[in-house]
Amino acid sequence: MLVHGSVTGGRPSWVSQRAGLRRRFELVVVERAGFPPNPPVEHVDFDDHAEQLASQLRPGDHLVGHSYGGVISLLAAARLGDRLGSLTVIEPPCTRVALGDAAADRFAEDGRRWWAEGPRDGLEAFLRGFLRYVGSTFDPPRPLPADLEQGARTLLVERGPWEAEIPLDDLATATYPKLVVSGAHHAAFDAICDVLERRLDAERLILPGYGHAPQLHPGFNDALTSFIDRASSSHDTRSAHGDRTNAK
Repeated sequence: MLVHGSVTGGRPSWVSQRAGLRRRFELVVVERAGFPPNPPVEHVDFDDHAEQLASQLRPGDHLVGHSYGGVISLLAAARLGDRLGSLTVIEPPCTRVALGDAAADRFAEDGRRWWAEGPRDGLEAFLRGFLRYVGSTFDPPRPLPADLEQGARTLLVERGPWEAEIPLDDLATATYPKLVVSGAHHAAFDAICDVLERRLDAERLILPGYGHAPQLHPGFNDALTSFIDRASSSHDTRSAHGDRTNAK
């Protein structure tokens, strides 16, 4: 199950995975509320989206979340105990997990300031400032097409991910494998991913050169496939020893 972040919906966010993994896996591409083809919304809250996501997940599903979708995925996974097959998060901006790190703290404060003081009457200017803020290499076309305009308007009403309280202890006790992915381009994301790797006893994958979208790296799909294969084998082994079965 693939969960997108801010600005773009599921289909464009996971284009490389839809092309490269659909013959290997059953892919469920989540289209979050507020993003096309869904209608606009007045507010986006990561807790609400996590609750919705948790209700869609089935035992043994492999959950992959990018950016804001990574925050949602962490929160949804914590609601599910041991029922997932695996969890992969890609540069989630949950700065509180790295509270006290100078880069993460500055990233959170810059986000608060941009949402409070950014150009609300200039949608494209707000979007471009946000993309610079997260280290994205995406250069949106001018004028913004309708789907990106809606995504940018949804961005304006997202609850700041710096407010998210990630239940790291609950996630750490879950026995399914975890993978944390970063792109070696932003000190705050590096710090957040360092903490998640350590606290969740997660595997770590670093794919440089693609900014805030490491899933576009040509090595990502093979690495994710290998991780999921190993996660599935791990679940089979635990099942053979009488533990909870999470495989489909």
